[in-house]
Amino acid sequence: MRQLTTDRLLLRPWTDDDVDFALDLHSRWEVQRFLGAEPRVVTDRAEAADRVARYRSLDDHPVHGVWLITDRDGGRRHGSLLLKDIPLSGPSLPLLPSGETEIGWHLHPDSWGHGYASEAAAAVLAHALGGGLPRVVAVTYPDNHASQRVAMRIGMEHRGTTERFYNARSELFVAEASVSGSGAPRAGSGA
Repeated sequence: MRQLTTDRLLLRPWTDDDVDFALDLHSRWEVQRFLGAEPRVVTDRAEAADRVARYRSLDDHPVHGVWLITDRDGGRRHGSLLLKDIPLSGPSLPLLPSGETEIGWHLHPDSWGHGYASEAAAAVLAHALGGGLPRVVAVTYPDNHASQRVAMRIGMEHRGTTERFYNARSELFVAEASVSGSGAPRAGSGA
């Protein structure tokens, strides 16, 4: 998985040294409350280690990944930025892949309000569209206004409410690769 940098941030693969941060991040209800069809917090270090191992399982994909967002000097950890297959809603678990790619972000509350989510998400969206993905989606809980603002800040178009993914009602945002192939997002047709 390729490291990405922005003016302030380094997005890098998760390592075993990041398990304690994963536990701190995902044990907080204010972070977890908008994740998954049935949100819940991570309760112990072993569960956090399993989560980091799942993040690392995408390291070999040419475009997808789950990055740890840190300060550019590699110091302070802020959260995660993901680019992965998004599952379709369905009657049985595990949910089947949709064939679409999802972008998402989960930041530690200490890092909220500094623009880190938008800065990191813009870099990953550019990486995705520049790496050949024709379309990237983001889904948020209807009440997750902060994440909806991030999606719109990075150039995604709001497409309304959907129940197509995760067996959950969510707001759908879409970015499509530009016709010129520059990788810059553009609002497109279709839902």
